[in-house]
Amino acid sequence: MGFTVALVVNGGRIGMLVVETVARIRRAHFVQGKSIKLICRELGISRKVVRKVLRSDATEFRYEREAQLLPRIGPWQEELDRLLASNEAKPSRERLTLIRVFEALRGLGYAGGYDAVRRYARSWGREQAATTVDAYVPLSFAPGEAYQFDWSHEVVLIGGTTVTVKVAHLRLCHSRMLFVRAYPRESQEMVFDAHDRGFAFFRGACTRGIYDNMKTAVDAIFVGRARAYNRRFLQMCSHYLVDPAACTPASGWEKGQVENQVCLVRERFFTPRLRVRSYEELNAWLLDQCVAYARAHRHPEVRDQTIWTMFEAERSNLVPYGGPFDGFHAVPASVSKTCLVRFDNNKYSVSAHAVGRPVEIRAYAERIELRQDGRLVGEHRRSFGRDQTVFDPWHYVPVLARKPGALRNGAPFKDWLLPTGLERIRRKLAGTADGDRQMVGILAAVLSDGLAAVEAACLEALREGVHSADVVLNILARQREPVAPLTIMAPEALQLRQAPVADCARYDTLRRAV
Repeated sequence: MGFTVALVVNGGRIGMLVVETVARIRRAHFVQGKSIKLICRELGISRKVVRKVLRSDATEFRYEREAQLLPRIGPWQEELDRLLASNEAKPSRERLTLIRVFEALRGLGYAGGYDAVRRYARSWGREQAATTVDAYVPLSFAPGEAYQFDWSHEVVLIGGTTVTVKVAHLRLCHSRMLFVRAYPRESQEMVFDAHDRGFAFFRGACTRGIYDNMKTAVDAIFVGRARAYNRRFLQMCSHYLVDPAACTPASGWEKGQVENQVCLVRERFFTPRLRVRSYEELNAWLLDQCVAYARAHRHPEVRDQTIWTMFEAERSNLVPYGGPFDGFHAVPASVSKTCLVRFDNNKYSVSAHAVGRPVEIRAYAERIELRQDGRLVGEHRRSFGRDQTVFDPWHYVPVLARKPGALRNGAPFKDWLLPTGLERIRRKLAGTADGDRQMVGILAAVLSDGLAAVEAACLEALREGVHSADVVLNILARQREPVAPLTIMAPEALQLRQAPVADCARYDTLRRAV
């Protein structure tokens, strides 16, 4: 152990010989011409110490103890080292406190005090830290060579509710240009959406992408750099012409730029806590902040250029953006008899004709597509709550043909906002005995004629002062009648030179002749 001070005894008093005292001794003797005896009297230190300072050109004296005496710990040093090493290897939540380590050592027969164990454990910890310090090599990237991707978790207020959002980070390694976007989940479809929006913003992609071993990208880790990537993730990389590269486990320095970006974004963008109304508002604000930061801050290596100017110069070296990747996460699902499928703790409706056979759920970042045999049988805006049911009332219209009474109390039809004409017809039919059945007939026509045509027929019927379903369906039928064929113009060679004259008196002449 090293000390920057030495303890000296003079006349029963203990003083500390620090660098300031050494300087005072040297100035008093060499500048002011004072004797050693006078210096000892003024500073209260021994002549031996003053002579040592004056005979040496050193301005600092260190006391190095050759061997640390451990009268109590000595016989138990190996056992204590084993306890400390075993404790350090445990997860942080399972590690014992030093008092528990002391109690374990005392249980083995140690008779010393806790303070000696505490001091030894502190020095042992410093030695272990010194032997495990890692050194790193600074990395350099050519324009368009690589980008880095990572996630972080941040806390914001969305609509007055405290929410932990998952923030996707993209960073171009050469220009240091950053792109961040917040999501409710950290799932694969969010990874696809973040890459698409990031590359669209950059107007291109790099030839190599650097990732950690996230489960949405890597299925298995082998020895060295070998990885088994997820099939859909490889499809995305192939679409953008990116060669993925995964870091060594627990080696965050291999993507240190995006690791630093996480800290920077958290400090500058999310502190103090943001208050927004929706994810759309939050992401628009984050994109503006990324551009503002890049324009205002200089590049860490090219100090006479900003990050934004370096980014604009790098754009020509990027792989051109080839359009959005169809980034969905597909899972199969069964359809209940109530025309519902379950996904991500919520339920979504499908068309009634899809009941009885499985469907494929294609989950995108913001919407859900439901397909059966390749045909779209349902599409909804994605919900990120729990135990919510998302209805599309039009999916249940074929069921109403058999059960028209469900139009009044059916859950899908509560607060159903219909177009103006249909809503006015519905209100007028509500007071009639068979109003539900007539309204179901009009709604069923939407499936074959289209909403615009039925709405126009309803408005025409209302203008005539009627609201019967028969009238509306009759108007639709007349609109479906084929138009009169066009008159075909005869060629000039086939045209009559003398057009026939319509004269009914000629028939009378023939009748009299007979």
